[in-house]
Amino acid sequence: MAKLKPTRKATRKRSPVKKAKKKPIKQYEHKGKKRTNNPPVGLVTPDTDKDGPKKTYQYDPHLDPQLVWAGKAEHTSFEVPTVSLHVHERIDPRSIIEAVRKRNDNGEKQISLFQGAEENPPLREAIEFYKHKHNWTNRLIAGDSLLVMNSLLEKEGMAGKVQMVYIDPPYGITYKSNFQPFVNRRDVKDGKDEDLTAEPEMVKAFRDTWELGIHSYLTYLRDRLLLTKELLHDSGSLFVQIGDENVHLVRDLLDEVFGRGGFVGQVCFRKPGGFSSSGLDAVSDYLLWYCRDRSALKYHNLYRDKTGRDRPSIYRWLRLADESFRRMNEAELNDPEVCPKGSSIVAMDNLSSMDPASEPQPYEFEGHTYYPSTNCHWKVKHPEGLDRLAELGRLYPIGNSLMYVRHLDDFPVMSFDNMWNDTSAGGFSGRKVYVVQTNVKVLERCILMTTDPGDLVLDPTCGSGTTALVAEHWGRRWATCDTSRVALALAKQRLMTAVFDYFALAHASEGIGSGLLYETVPHITLKSLAHDELAPQEALRDRPTVDAGRMRVSGPLTVEAVPAPAVRPLSDVREDLPADDSVARKGETLRQSEWKDELFQTGIRGKKGQRIEFTRLETLPGTRHLHADGETKEDTPQRVVVSFGPEHAPMEQRQVALAIEEAQRLVPKPTMVVFAYFQADPEAAKDIDETDWPGVVLLRAQMNADLLTEDLKKKRSSNESFWLVGQPDVKVTPIKKGDDKGKLQVEVLGFDYYNTRTGNIESGGKANIAMWMLDTDYDGRSIFPSQVFFPMAGPKDGWARLARNLKAEIDEDLIEAYRGTVSLPFELGDNKRVAVKIVDDRGIESLKVIEV
Repeated sequence: MAKLKPTRKATRKRSPVKKAKKKPIKQYEHKGKKRTNNPPVGLVTPDTDKDGPKKTYQYDPHLDPQLVWAGKAEHTSFEVPTVSLHVHERIDPRSIIEAVRKRNDNGEKQISLFQGAEENPPLREAIEFYKHKHNWTNRLIAGDSLLVMNSLLEKEGMAGKVQMVYIDPPYGITYKSNFQPFVNRRDVKDGKDEDLTAEPEMVKAFRDTWELGIHSYLTYLRDRLLLTKELLHDSGSLFVQIGDENVHLVRDLLDEVFGRGGFVGQVCFRKPGGFSSSGLDAVSDYLLWYCRDRSALKYHNLYRDKTGRDRPSIYRWLRLADESFRRMNEAELNDPEVCPKGSSIVAMDNLSSMDPASEPQPYEFEGHTYYPSTNCHWKVKHPEGLDRLAELGRLYPIGNSLMYVRHLDDFPVMSFDNMWNDTSAGGFSGRKVYVVQTNVKVLERCILMTTDPGDLVLDPTCGSGTTALVAEHWGRRWATCDTSRVALALAKQRLMTAVFDYFALAHASEGIGSGLLYETVPHITLKSLAHDELAPQEALRDRPTVDAGRMRVSGPLTVEAVPAPAVRPLSDVREDLPADDSVARKGETLRQSEWKDELFQTGIRGKKGQRIEFTRLETLPGTRHLHADGETKEDTPQRVVVSFGPEHAPMEQRQVALAIEEAQRLVPKPTMVVFAYFQADPEAAKDIDETDWPGVVLLRAQMNADLLTEDLKKKRSSNESFWLVGQPDVKVTPIKKGDDKGKLQVEVLGFDYYNTRTGNIESGGKANIAMWMLDTDYDGRSIFPSQVFFPMAGPKDGWARLARNLKAEIDEDLIEAYRGTVSLPFELGDNKRVAVKIVDDRGIESLKVIEV
């Protein structure tokens, strides 16, 4: 908590902090905070990680009054699959920065939290998922927010553990209000085919949210609000950011889920620019603030400066240099800068309180006798207090009334109200990187009002990671999720490369959870003056004491993902039922049946005009993860089996493993296994590439996103539907000369890239690499990169801001390499394996593991 020292001076003070010559790079530690051991993706198998039973959530159908929309009456309950959250990456920005520190830097070398024994248990313990506690690390999660929140509740027991939730849902139905298709381009145009997302998860989210317009939007949002309420602590708060188009509907929805007693307030805040329409320009958005329990609500008052212009309207008088008083004229009211020199702005405040005194209370001042107002009593109980106010020049008569003279700087700040006019610009986060990026100032106020350092903040609508970034800045724990891999790639980059001031801790040995030291201001009141007391101090929670001798980077975080749902066999499609039987024919199996027919007609296109064609392709009965069986069209036909990935999620490792197991049981043995998908987890792609099955070829085929979005586009990008995808081209070279002799160096030469504009697989280029990571000691469990590169970053993006702020510690030549495709020299780790993960500008990932 804040350490406050009383003072009567109407000036702010800072706690003195000795300035250090060097600036060590620090992180906040969340000491004593734990989280469960989620499954590392490399240890996930069909046996080690089985999905739990579905969880059913229910609504009260008898609410009155209630909002009514299509489908609500039938949706009194819903089921959510209980899945694990797989850890794909463990990222520690300080460890990554370590590789580019100056060679002569003798600063302290700190071991990453991820290198501790608790985070790297022996295998027998590591596969006991959700049974052990690890030190807290923040969380960036890919997946549908409903699945993520249900997993937090059911798998991790996090009900009542979240202090604040911030939700920034889509405002409307346009493309640009829902997603951004490229990491490096924000100019998204509604209705433009090439700007439509190719991410299967985002297509599903778009359909789920808007299939029935506002009706499906309300259903989508209400389900997530219900789980949000379950996660909130009794003292916790929820903020929903929304535009004026749907604010009235969303408020009704929140009343239903949280109850009217859960409403705390509605904030109107100014947004950058305005929207010209046939009526008034729309220059504001809204925050709907609800809580779990109003009586237990955690709330901290935030203040803004009282200035001559921005002041309460009661301050309409001047105290002149000769101690006389007069009213301010019109010019002075409009521009206090023109007030006479030596004057101060004051208010003539009421000196009486309601309720009559038990006996008359005359008071003589400057030869006149004054009484409290009718049916009132003096605010100061004893005449001595009034005498003290008179001595201090704090009394002034107006007519028959005696007034209290309140100085503008008695309390030089004032509380925020629910109208925020200063949010159209500003904040620490730098330029806008995402098409629907959340306002930093707005998030700061929400977090500071309702949480303390070390509290947990959740954002199920991650976007570019602004909530995570603001929470990190202010020393809060955070977790966030999004269905868009583009959004998560942007968030990851912002978090890894961010630099923050180091705020002095209240108790350094206890970590950030002990609180911060804050700037304070005196709150001089009538009571403190009348009783000659020290003025109480108010902490300014948005102005913590900065330790100028240190800099801070983001703490350790994990990148996690919801596994894909289990695919159904094509035999689940009942051919004997009529075509319009929605129960039998809806869902994944029908779509996969359509893909099978498309694959038979078009074949698979390879490089340089090569093509795999089929003489037959039929449903394969008796298997669950293999969906089709056929023969190639060639002189010596080969038996081919096909496994289709999910419609709205990446193909993941368990499906690959189970499909290979099924293929191995087939008689006769196939000579080719094709895995066809819209997206694949990089670990799944790696397993396909690295599986050694003598006499059998395993191939990866990219499916054209047009198969998902035909109804959303004006025309197809290509007549092709399936393309072969190759492995990333990565080279490991030993260094034979110089100071780094004996070390290794990795170069990314290119990778197969699916161009959604042309509908082709383009290979060999580096131009579309948005980010790549190097793990120099891959343990087979999850990626722990020691070097991270942003080849598409401009001179002011990526690591550039960090380099500018840490000039004394960072070698400019070394960090410049973080914009390229050749690694820094490194020593091989004990595992004798190097892992390279590549992320393209669509957020699509590829993983290459090299045994050295």
